[in-house]
Amino acid sequence: MNISIMTVGKLKEKYLKQGIQEYEKRLSSYANVQVVEAPDEKAPENMSEAEVLQVKQKEGERILSKINSDTYVIALAIEGKKWTSERFAKELDQLATYGKSKVAFIIGGSVGLSDDVLKRANLHLSFSDMTFPHQLMRLVLLEQIYRAFRINRNEPYILQG
Repeated sequence: MNISIMTVGKLKEKYLKQGIQEYEKRLSSYANVQVVEAPDEKAPENMSEAEVLQVKQKEGERILSKINSDTYVIALAIEGKKWTSERFAKELDQLATYGKSKVAFIIGGSVGLSDDVLKRANLHLSFSDMTFPHQLMRLVLLEQIYRAFRINRNEPYILQG
């Protein structure tokens, strides 16, 4: 399975980089995983509604330009479906079983995802009703993907590796 994590902006925090590298290493025996960063749009701190839409649109165009037409797209969105880790594992397994070997997860920037990105997505998935920083969400998502592969193979979840 080829899994892409499509995200807006560069990761700066060392502790998050280390965690992400750890899960990328753990996942390497299960799938080809890559993180693809699209540049974030520079924006003023207090944006008007029109400016927010413009930022979403520009970031969305950058994300969509990196997605192939045969890719199954899962957008992380607060209003998306909420699953347990076991259900998430089952859904990933079903995608692989039925020929959806290219999967892209999309994490929006600080103002969220554009309507075009949400329309392109095959699925909207929510990890919580809470809002998380998009940088932290990369780590959480990679951990859940790793957990899903362990669940699907009936392997114990190992914290220390």
